[in-house]
Amino acid sequence: MSVALSWLSEVFLLLGSFLLITGAIGFLRFRDFYARIHACGLTESLATSLILIGLMLQADGALPLFKLLMILLFLLFSSPTASHALAKAAWTAGVRPRDRHGVTGLALAPDER
Repeated sequence: MSVALSWLSEVFLLLGSFLLITGAIGFLRFRDFYARIHACGLTESLATSLILIGLMLQADGALPLFKLLMILLFLLFSSPTASHALAKAAWTAGVRPRDRHGVTGLALAPDER
């Protein structure tokens, strides 16, 4: 592996790790369920993509590269779907968004009461 490829791989790995840490901080800072799922969903998709690309650059053969590519494609398709399913399940269960004072800003529709 060339030095430039190694450096590029390390940059992708560090950027992905940084994004995972910022996503965890966002998860802890936000108070609302929907804000938390938004922060985690976005950063998780991009961070894992960057980490997997960094690992792909370090892969020695075609088989490990193919496996990492399949994992990347699976995560890119399943992560937004899982975030949406969690948000829809929370909405169906009656969890409503709150403002910064903890007050629910949306009233229930007449058929949801």
